[in-house]
Amino acid sequence: MGHKTHPIGFRLGIITNHNASWFSSFKNYSLLVQEDNKIRSELLNFLKLKNIENAGIAKLLINRNSRGDQIQLEIHTAFPAIIVGKSGKTLEEINKLFEKLLNKKKKLIINLIEITEPYKEASIVADFIVEQLEKRVQFKRAVKKALSLAYSENKVEGIKIQVSGRLNGAEIARTEWLRKGRVPLQTLRANIDYSNKIAKTIYGILGVKIWLFKGEIFK
Repeated sequence: MGHKTHPIGFRLGIITNHNASWFSSFKNYSLLVQEDNKIRSELLNFLKLKNIENAGIAKLLINRNSRGDQIQLEIHTAFPAIIVGKSGKTLEEINKLFEKLLNKKKKLIINLIEITEPYKEASIVADFIVEQLEKRVQFKRAVKKALSLAYSENKVEGIKIQVSGRLNGAEIARTEWLRKGRVPLQTLRANIDYSNKIAKTIYGILGVKIWLFKGEIFK
């Protein structure tokens, strides 16, 4: 006992789906997986260079057609206007970036999907805590603020936040966690959203993990 399983991978094929949807021959499978990873990393690096790190991106979903010459990238974000930019300038730069990356052999279509309840997404809650920790806010204050934002107005049924590292500049690293509501990690029908991020502080790296329980799915 004591072995931990990724909450999303544990439920794949039961109540959750993969972040990439396509089929391929065995020879090309590894190349397409690497291409998916490169598309996601290049997009995030571009936004970081443009100082748009807090774009509120929760998911990056990739779909391919049967011929493999068209890629559809779905960006689930809380602030689509930031990614589009003034008069669509930032979005045009992203399209040019992917044209160079894919060598015009494949066509990439970007769809922006707005998230109406941002603090119902584990990735956005984790980004909020990371931003607070990097601004040298005490971790207890940051965690309690994130708990109140996610749990207010019954947006989620339960949330668990774990922070690890040299908390508040302590010499000895430790792990602290806080939970509100219930988070049934062993129940397969439980809709658990999970995210882990890294906060780079002057004392070192802090790890942030979020578990959000959004209710049970019985279908």
